[in-house]
Amino acid sequence: MKRRLIAAIGVAGMLVSIAACGSGDGGGKDEKAGADGYKGQTLTVWAMDGSTPDTWQKDVTAAFEKKTGAKLKIEIQQWNGIQQKLTTALSEQNPPDVFEVGNTQTPAYAKTGGLADLGDLKSTIGADWAESMNKSAVSDGKQYAAPWFVVNRVVIYNKKIWADAGIKDLPKTRDEFYKDLQAIGKKTDAEPIYLPGQNWYHFVGLTIGEGAELVKKDGGTYVSNLADPKVAAAMETYKKFQALSKAPKDKDEATPQQAEVFAKGKTGAFIGMGWESALAIKANPKIEKEIGYFTIPGATADKPEGVFLGGSNLAVAAGSKKQGLAKEFLKLALSDKFEGELAKEGGVIPNKEALQSNLKGNAAAEAAAPAAAGGGTTPLIPEWAPVENAPNPIKTYMTAVLKGKSPAAAAKQVEAEFDKRLSQKQ
Repeated sequence: MKRRLIAAIGVAGMLVSIAACGSGDGGGKDEKAGADGYKGQTLTVWAMDGSTPDTWQKDVTAAFEKKTGAKLKIEIQQWNGIQQKLTTALSEQNPPDVFEVGNTQTPAYAKTGGLADLGDLKSTIGADWAESMNKSAVSDGKQYAAPWFVVNRVVIYNKKIWADAGIKDLPKTRDEFYKDLQAIGKKTDAEPIYLPGQNWYHFVGLTIGEGAELVKKDGGTYVSNLADPKVAAAMETYKKFQALSKAPKDKDEATPQQAEVFAKGKTGAFIGMGWESALAIKANPKIEKEIGYFTIPGATADKPEGVFLGGSNLAVAAGSKKQGLAKEFLKLALSDKFEGELAKEGGVIPNKEALQSNLKGNAAAEAAAPAAAGGGTTPLIPEWAPVENAPNPIKTYMTAVLKGKSPAAAAKQVEAEFDKRLSQKQ
């Protein structure tokens, strides 16, 4: 399944109007179940395009309606313009009862009071939710959403090129990965790896692996933490691998589309989302038999590289009048049965490690799963959203280092702009 994960561009700035609609404590008047259960009620759920396979929708709808007696209306939303649409909807009298929200967007919506507190749900069904996924659903110590699924990057490689280089076993460590790429460069005419200078979500993954934070508190304000030695270490790792690539140092993975570069059959590997292989196959169907996947190797064999976890949470609108019914839906949608079905059909990482067995047979998802437990996100603060607006200062930082500046000098170069964005003064 191709996931169109988007950045939370400008979310915080658009959410001001939500605060008046609810307290964030489930303040909407709850329509309780009567003698006939919830019969006669209709629950509206907003799900994003590409998140819910048709069979999953059919099955969860049937189970919900049988359990509650109520009707379920799943409305598919488009990513383009969703922040403004959701912001408007949450400020009105009849918002969607349940909705999908990007994991990095959740804190901004929670801050406005637009999300109901789901602490009771966490205590009843969320004891074994993966900690790395649940972090994005918690704000100021309260459970404002439920983790639904994530996806993360893997190494997508050309089996023939690796065989031509004499590589028999896939690498288990970062050093082994680097040596294998060097071997491809020496023993074949292929580009070892296609790694553009601004594949910044991979860089974020490297910072997570180093235990680094991209921001820090200065008094009561968040400021850039790019000068941290741990961030510099992550950037040095990126630089080491990028030196093996012919990719531009001032472009991201979509300019040109890295999967289409890989499709030409002259590239040993690239780091991307599993669905990107479908783009390569579309550009060159003959390459399908040569495509393989493996987990991005970390510093040691026992721990994969840090990865950025892009994904979605499920939330209940604070202004919904159907709080109880909404939670009945969440209990079903997040159950082992339906989480497992979503993982199996969609190839996404489920919210419990025990459910990863449902990924068996999906090579890309199987490669992604081992890194999920140690993954993370961009800073889970409402102030973060403007940082990702173009020109993204982290991308500028990366290019500066790749073109010769020290990490410290590059951090200083973008610090003022980074801090301005974190302060919302644009």
